Amino acid sequence: MGGPEEAPRKPALVCGEIRTGLLRTHQSLPAAGALELLRLRADERVRVSERPNLHAVSPDVLTGVDCRLATASGAKVRVVGTVAAHAVLTEGRVLQTTAYFRAPAKGPEQRQPWDHYLVRPGVLEPLGRLPERGVAEAFLTGQQRPGELDLGTIAEQLLGNVMRHPLLDQSPPFKSGRTRLRWTALPSGAPGRTPSIERFTLATEGLRTVELRVPEDTEPAAIAGLCEDLALHDWLLTTLVRMVERSRLGSVDGHGAVMALRPAVDHLLHLWMPKARVDRALGPLWEVLEREPGFTRQWQTLVQRIRDQLALQAIPLLREALTAR
Repeated sequence: MGGPEEAPRKPALVCGEIRTGLLRTHQSLPAAGALELLRLRADERVRVSERPNLHAVSPDVLTGVDCRLATASGAKVRVVGTVAAHAVLTEGRVLQTTAYFRAPAKGPEQRQPWDHYLVRPGVLEPLGRLPERGVAEAFLTGQQRPGELDLGTIAEQLLGNVMRHPLLDQSPPFKSGRTRLRWTALPSGAPGRTPSIERFTLATEGLRTVELRVPEDTEPAAIAGLCEDLALHDWLLTTLVRMVERSRLGSVDGHGAVMALRPAVDHLLHLWMPKARVDRALGPLWEVLEREPGFTRQWQTLVQRIRDQLALQAIPLLREALTAR
């Protein structure tokens, strides 16, 4: 049962957790630096693309697990296999790490030798049936108890390892927080159904959750890519909102506000590029997010406020220059 020759089972559930934060270095990394930073394995290459912006993805690293999954009902579900994790660097400035797995609806009744699991990277097989809806609910609401799988810890450890790389001078150009995004994807049901976002929440302490329905032939890597794009732009928007709040735009002298907002102009404004690398089949989900809550609408409003402030500050300087002639 469950030998390598067996056809792979379609996933009944895909789960992941993402960490997003500013790279700890004053200058953004060029492509060569990104290659060195994300070389997590000697036997696989780092994928780098430079259009429409610089984007680097590390090879997956695997973590073997044999543990329980949290479930909403409290039922005990044991899974064995590997969790896949990788790091993503955008424009040499924003670092993300993702840990995720996919699981079939049913696994072998007995634990198999490790060889069985190692040829299925990123797959966790339950012993028996998987209560996929109960597992998804418990994962999104953070019901993990000691001894149960914690994807956030795997993503956090990878983020910490990359951030400690000797290439980084540990001097980011401005203060910012990190965000966490937990996501689940269940099959959308009948053939031909389009993907959908069932739930998107902004919780406290930088936590976001996303519940998706996707066609059953959707690649888990494509789902992870969509969620990384969402997490990146949510972090950009959150960081810019906090920066504008701290600048006290409109309530202090203009020069002070401009100096407080300068890091946004130097390091953030050019990073906004939703859907740049999202799988075409999942692209319509971004249109849903643009309608509600309206990511790009809020981003453009903030950017316009910053540009208006810069323009106002330029007027006195122009007047002084003309007077001095």
